[in-house]
Amino acid sequence: MFWILVVICLFLLAFSGVLLFGAPYLPTLKKQQREALDLLSLKPGQLLIELGSGDGRILREAARRGVNSIGYELNPLLVIYSKLACWPQRKLIKIRWRNFWHISTSQADGIYTFLLDRYMTKLDKKIVAEVEKPLNLVSYTFEIPGRKFVKKQNGLFLYHFGVSTKSPE
Repeated sequence: MFWILVVICLFLLAFSGVLLFGAPYLPTLKKQQREALDLLSLKPGQLLIELGSGDGRILREAARRGVNSIGYELNPLLVIYSKLACWPQRKLIKIRWRNFWHISTSQADGIYTFLLDRYMTKLDKKIVAEVEKPLNLVSYTFEIPGRKFVKKQNGLFLYHFGVSTKSPE
């Protein structure tokens, strides 16, 4: 009985602990996966960064299009699962067990994320501070307050970031 409780606690911690940094695990539906990648308009060889990559669905769809991708995920169970699920496409996909708030997004050509509303302003500031080349960001469900989206489609919000969006020194 003790071990069952330990396993349940670890499971709950893995899936609820991420709420302190981003969002709960919620798989992106197939239709939204395709639409999100269409909105990002990435070409083969470009780099997609997914902030909170969950089970790797977006990463696998991006790899089918020839897009390189890096997924950052805090839930260790989802990291293991997605590494296994993405194994056949491992040349195009990297999955990192990391807090994306502590990584650089500067090399990304596109970013996909599903973050809770309360983190969107922080994400905007992070991207503006790090942007080194024009990039597109697609957010599922939540808008970035104070930033005008370029397009809204089925719960997906497309934003453009560029070097000109950097704050003056």
